Amino acid sequence: MNISEIDEYAIAHTQPDSALLQELTAYTQAHTRQPQMLCGPLVTRTLQLLIKLCQAKRVLEIGCFTGYSALAMAEALPADGEVITLEIDPNNAKIAQSFLEKSEHGPKVTIQLGDAIASLGLLQGPFDVVFIDADKQGYGDYIEAVFPLLRQSGVIALDNMLREGQVLDPQHETAKYIDALNTRLVQDERFTTMLLPLRDGLTLLYKL
Repeated sequence: MNISEIDEYAIAHTQPDSALLQELTAYTQAHTRQPQMLCGPLVTRTLQLLIKLCQAKRVLEIGCFTGYSALAMAEALPADGEVITLEIDPNNAKIAQSFLEKSEHGPKVTIQLGDAIASLGLLQGPFDVVFIDADKQGYGDYIEAVFPLLRQSGVIALDNMLREGQVLDPQHETAKYIDALNTRLVQDERFTTMLLPLRDGLTLLYKL
């Protein structure tokens, strides 16, 4: 059994996406140039479980894309929960907003358009869970910017931390950056750190 077969088996034995998330996935695959940017159901189920385990009410996302993960996290939040999601591309934000308007959970989500670092400087914490899935070489800056906004015992989740296996022998700039960041994070005494071989690598940082 190869890795893709294992992923398919895991997805088949994991609670499926809601009907609207499935519709959003299909739309993204049909109408965007980089549908692989969707984090996928294994990651979103993990995020939903983290939200429930943390009893989260406030979630911050860096990198909305077409709104798939934001909507999934909103589905896991209580009625008074909140997701603030940051997106730089207005076309992606427009798609995301159109699907949020179809969902009863949509009012929980606020899309903030613009540069993420600038937007983060205007936000007030605390947040319970932070999901980072944006430009990879900005990850270090994003972690530092969100750290003071994250509650103690809160969790940061970082997607694409294996770079399709390129971190094992990094040749390209982004893979080298992520490899160095992985090494730095496991030594960071502010967190308990775990890199899960889930999809393309999901790192969890638990704030001590």
